[in-house]
Amino acid sequence: MDYFIRSLREHQELAVFLTLAIGFLIGRVKIGSFSLGTVVGTLLAGVLIGQMNIQVPATVKYVFFDLFLFTTGYKVGPQFFRGLKQDALPQVALTLVLCVTCLLAAFFAAKFLGYDVGTAAGMLAGAFTESTVIGTAGDAIGRLSIPAAEKTSLTNNIPVAYAVTYLVGTGFIVWFLPNIGPKLMRVNLKEEARKLQAQITGSGAGEMETLSAFQALGVRAYRVSNPDLLNQSVAALEARPKAARVFISRIRRDGKIFDPDPATVIQEGDIVAVLTRTELLVTRGSRIGEEVDDRELLDFPIEFLNVVITNKALIDKTMAGLAQMDFARGVFVKKLTRAGQSIPYSPSTTLERGDLLSLVGAERDVERAAKQLGYADRQSVMTDMIFVGFGIFLGGLVGLLTVVVGGLPLTLTASGGALIMGLVFGWLRSVHPTFGRIPEPAMWVFDTVGLTVFMACVGLAAGPSFFTGLQKSGISLVFVGLIVAILPHTVAILFGRYVIKMNPLIVLGACSGAGTITAALRAIQEEAGSELPALGYTVPYAVGNIVLTAWGPVLVAMMS
Repeated sequence: MDYFIRSLREHQELAVFLTLAIGFLIGRVKIGSFSLGTVVGTLLAGVLIGQMNIQVPATVKYVFFDLFLFTTGYKVGPQFFRGLKQDALPQVALTLVLCVTCLLAAFFAAKFLGYDVGTAAGMLAGAFTESTVIGTAGDAIGRLSIPAAEKTSLTNNIPVAYAVTYLVGTGFIVWFLPNIGPKLMRVNLKEEARKLQAQITGSGAGEMETLSAFQALGVRAYRVSNPDLLNQSVAALEARPKAARVFISRIRRDGKIFDPDPATVIQEGDIVAVLTRTELLVTRGSRIGEEVDDRELLDFPIEFLNVVITNKALIDKTMAGLAQMDFARGVFVKKLTRAGQSIPYSPSTTLERGDLLSLVGAERDVERAAKQLGYADRQSVMTDMIFVGFGIFLGGLVGLLTVVVGGLPLTLTASGGALIMGLVFGWLRSVHPTFGRIPEPAMWVFDTVGLTVFMACVGLAAGPSFFTGLQKSGISLVFVGLIVAILPHTVAILFGRYVIKMNPLIVLGACSGAGTITAALRAIQEEAGSELPALGYTVPYAVGNIVLTAWGPVLVAMMS
């Protein structure tokens, strides 16, 4: 045991990796549908291992924290600036109401019960699962003009309060939003989901069902024998179905295979390769003629390609309008990703800059569409570290600037600056996607590992004083954390529903986004039996991440 403890103390990197391993293991444990997650799991593992009094240099945690914050901003940047547009203002307003209420609730609760600034910041971070507050508040405490020992004590109180309030706050909100939220608005979520679905899709829903990620595409060969289809152009035949998108991808004529254009005329004896939904091929393919086994005709390359929307002419276009454009011929959308979140869509869904469309179709058609839509985001393992390094550096310089507001000196801190610059650089990437690429695997490392290493260091540092701090806070912190978590969501729900008249599903999706509680979004979707609440999630999630992170130094300034 002495060898084990001495090894961890002398080689702190071993303690960090051990903390990560145990933390991820704890995060996987589920009680029913509830799990602590890797962030809290790593914090608790750090507290446990930290009882051996292991000192990890502070620089380590801030390097990984800045990587995490920059990546967070990078992911939500396009959607954050999208939130400044007029049609997203109701969601932004609801987010600001929720965020301001949570700041005031944490401040007044801490003042009333005599909590110190570290406990107040931890309570705010835990009640809203915004672990970034731990870093920004801790950084702000480090800049206060107080003795070093007091700074250490206050900083160590943050993870204590965070761990306690996270458990009660997050777990309860995941239940509160889908179960109590509808009662506050006096609605039935499943009924509201049916109404919203009907409102969004409208009478033209059938034509765009091919865009659903749940529809399988197929291609089959038919010998054209139906007289109504002979001597007709490909464009005329493809325009006939009103409830689906159907394309003639290839033709065999007199033994020769060629790729048709819209003006090609179908002749008797032609064998055509038809691309559309599988169920349509099964139920209606016989109307074309006899199905034939022609492997050579059907053996053409199909491509799956992610494309970032950057074409200004397509911004605010609907999916239905996009499908009617010439370059969309032969191409289907399998998935729409916005701010890193896969969202449901319909014919009336509008495109936004930075949206990621997952396309599928014949290679030539997909490549043609990609050139018109924006930038083909092809698979790559290379990360633009010039982009990442300069982004964090410039953000840190901006974050260190201090602004005095109402006598309170406010600063974003270097870490907060990394978040802001991540927003800007993420938006720049969506506008000019030829640079600044961060592949998904690298983003996972920066995001997940960046945050968990930071939490591991926080737990290790707080370990020796964690249980003492917990005894000092008392059981009252559990109940206060619960109130601080519930009150802002209650106010936001009532404001969204009765003041700005938002749809109930969008209100609840916006609350889960503004509170940065993705697990709550999943619970709301399950209760509603629909993916539609995600439509209210992305803008509030982007705005909430920024505002709640900024509350760290603001709360420290208010409490001080």
